Amino acid sequence: MHTALPGQAAPAPQPSPTVAMVAGEASGDLLAGLLLLGMRRRWPALQSGGIGGPNMVHQGFEAWWPHHKLSVHGFGWELVRRYREIIGIRSQLLKRLGEKRPDIFIGVDAPDFNLDLERNLRGQGIKTVHFVCPSVWAWRPERLEKIRASVDHVLCIFPFEPELLARHGIAATYVGHPLANVIPIEPDRAAARAALGLGAHDKVVALLPGSRQSEISHLALRFFRAAALIRRAQPAIKFIVPAVPGLKSQIEAIAQKAGLQGDLQILNGQSHIALAACDVTLIASGTATLEAALYKRPMVIAYHMGWLSWQIMQRKKLQPWVGLPNILCQDFVVPELLQDAATPEALAREVLAWIDAKDFAPAKIQALQQKFTTLHRTLQRDTATLATDAIQKVLQG
Repeated sequence: MHTALPGQAAPAPQPSPTVAMVAGEASGDLLAGLLLLGMRRRWPALQSGGIGGPNMVHQGFEAWWPHHKLSVHGFGWELVRRYREIIGIRSQLLKRLGEKRPDIFIGVDAPDFNLDLERNLRGQGIKTVHFVCPSVWAWRPERLEKIRASVDHVLCIFPFEPELLARHGIAATYVGHPLANVIPIEPDRAAARAALGLGAHDKVVALLPGSRQSEISHLALRFFRAAALIRRAQPAIKFIVPAVPGLKSQIEAIAQKAGLQGDLQILNGQSHIALAACDVTLIASGTATLEAALYKRPMVIAYHMGWLSWQIMQRKKLQPWVGLPNILCQDFVVPELLQDAATPEALAREVLAWIDAKDFAPAKIQALQQKFTTLHRTLQRDTATLATDAIQKVLQG
């Protein structure tokens, strides 16, 4: 705080900006909510609106459309079916922002939606920031040109990204990963198990088949059939399934189809409690795999999508890894079973290997936990403040 010298007027308080934001799914809503928290500390009268979810609304955000309207999986029929609705939302949003003229637009993830929107807004003289660098280092490197044309600044959650972007003339700041500050370095497994009614010595597997309806359609039955095979091998194992509340009935129906309706503890959300409580997780590739790594949990990463989407993904893939823990460690520290390899039998075999390691090869699990602890500390930064600092510089520039 600056104190006025004798004879000088006190500096005028910095005006709070108006901010437009778009977050396209649950993970983006979480990141955007943390960002809004930091901005509101800096600018208590901050006004914000756009497309978002409950975490953003909790920070005073005005959601003109709910974030799930933008949630689409893959490149195939679902994208074609939803294309008209999504393009219509973007057109309406662009018109509204052109009229309101916010001080800055922040696109949170959802690059397929946000980059085009950002380029258009930037062309109208509105400053643009993109939070979470698109994974150009993993696939779709052609996006670099689009990023350079669309945004004034990128907020990066992984430490190697700003240098990569700088080589292509894109301004960026590493702000750490917000989840690294939310999740403790040493998770409290005992408290999590007590909260779920699990015993201290139970062997627990968390099944996380995704947070989108299409992921559930592709993965849940595979995961539950794998669980049935695991239970046949070790009948005492407990299974917990954190379900997005809106998809819980779909998951329950698939569990019934797999003959497991009485053998799964299906939760309303609570994915962090499930990861803290489990010994190992069978998990869909995505942000949740990083959460599992921050909880220091052994995991088996799986993914399955439509044939066309898979062919496109394979052609654009730049690295041998798909799961974030493996990408960040630059090694297959946990197994990945993708597409045709993601059979119930293979998934069950890999999960059981981790379960067996707990009893017979504890050093293997300890080595993995040490890798994940090192990763966790690398990602720990004061994300909200660093991001707000970068946004303030963009506003002032």
